[in-house]
Amino acid sequence: MLDLDQLKTFVAIVETGSFTRAAEVVFKTQSAVSMQMRRLEERLGKPIFARDGRASKLTEDGERLLGYARRMVRLSEETVAAFDEGELSGNVRLGLPDDYADRFLPEVLARFSRSNPRVEVAVVCEPSTELLKLARTGDVDLAIVTYCGEGPVEIIRKEPLLWVASSQHCAAEEAILPLALFKPPCIWRSSAVDALTAAGRKYRVLYQSANAGAISAAVLAGLAVTVLAESALRPGMRVLSEAEGFPRLPTCEIGILRSWNRPSSALVEKLAEHIVSSLDNLSVPASVAA
Repeated sequence: MLDLDQLKTFVAIVETGSFTRAAEVVFKTQSAVSMQMRRLEERLGKPIFARDGRASKLTEDGERLLGYARRMVRLSEETVAAFDEGELSGNVRLGLPDDYADRFLPEVLARFSRSNPRVEVAVVCEPSTELLKLARTGDVDLAIVTYCGEGPVEIIRKEPLLWVASSQHCAAEEAILPLALFKPPCIWRSSAVDALTAAGRKYRVLYQSANAGAISAAVLAGLAVTVLAESALRPGMRVLSEAEGFPRLPTCEIGILRSWNRPSSALVEKLAEHIVSSLDNLSVPASVAA
């Protein structure tokens, strides 16, 4: 029989990106996590991790195991939840911008649904400024937002805001810098424009959209430069430095916002706990050119 605790640790390593962060998630020491993985490899008779410098990557057998492990862990959690008389049920409305939905939602919902299978989460994708209004009117129960200086936002993650271009093109070298930015009002847009103006750098807003995918597409095509939070970087993007003439940008503060006009419920607080845990263990893409 396979050890379910070992499989939970294995999944945690994959989802967090490291043995160290997984140890925090499963409340074990790093040496205990390493021992569990050695025993799991011994039980399977095959290596599941391959060293790549300081990182550990899955072998082909590790990739095969991952699907089975996730299903077994999920089934275990669902079984326990089915016999839990205090199990949460009901509906919760979660708001977040579309770029946060792309980066955070899969991990948040996967964790939450495994331990709370009877809860239905309705997702509302809107810019942070609009989510502030929806929280004020009670049209969302909880939201993940970029802190814009207003509202009772609980800051749970801070990331550097970075200038980003395509790693295969030279838009960053143009005399009048072409920009792809979110439509106003947007704090990232304001930060970019203010920094360029203060530095005396000429620019033009060539593309603007409320959709994060459209902004990234313009950048990857080599048509423009944009500003992104660190965790939003994608393969094919390159971070532009101060040495290349790009001024330092402020830190991006990400937080959770609860509905202003109704008391928080146990369901909302449980979802908030999963969001905090997921964002705390979020790894930054390692394949982006510096």
